[in-house]
Amino acid sequence: MIGDVAGRADAIRERIRRAGGDPDRIRLIAVTKGFGVDVVRAALAAGLVDVGESYAQEMLEKVDRLEEEPSLRWHFVGRLQRNKVRKLAPFVTLWHSVDRLSLGAEIARWAPGARVLAQVDLSGEPTKGGCPPAMLPALVDGLMDLELDVRGLMGIGPLGAPEDARPGFRLLREMAEKQGLSELSMGMTADIEVAVEEGATMVRVGAGLFGPRPGASTVEH
Repeated sequence: MIGDVAGRADAIRERIRRAGGDPDRIRLIAVTKGFGVDVVRAALAAGLVDVGESYAQEMLEKVDRLEEEPSLRWHFVGRLQRNKVRKLAPFVTLWHSVDRLSLGAEIARWAPGARVLAQVDLSGEPTKGGCPPAMLPALVDGLMDLELDVRGLMGIGPLGAPEDARPGFRLLREMAEKQGLSELSMGMTADIEVAVEEGATMVRVGAGLFGPRPGASTVEH
């Protein structure tokens, strides 16, 4: 059972509010990776039109089955291979995980002017991706040279207590400010409050809306 998605979404918004954020301005991205298309429909029914996916083939299968839902905005939030970009390009509203210039070049080839976020490695955990913080200015400059619409930065907090994510989230905000970027995609189910306190403009939530993902990895949104 999916459960009361609308009620859970309200609970997430209340967490954002209690952390000092404005739930009308902080975008709630419903991460439906690992779930079936019925979960996407449940998210839509609850008014959640921003949907996050991490796996190219899974997203494409859902897109195919949800052609009748034009209000959907697809966010690609996972690690991405360049050879997957061409098929995804017509559907992705925002690419969150652009962590290298070669990937940006492929996106620019198939989706000129696409909206992207540069992903920064906040934890040193290789499974999460992201460019080293010291390399971020060069990455952002390179993406802009490709005429991509660089909206901001994305980061994933380390495993552990929510408070352990604060230094990385603070660093991400400081880097965004130095680069003149306004969007910050950070914070998942466990560390929403810390992310909001540190300036998140988007939070990526899966388990908090839909329950545990079947076969979930150690990185659970």
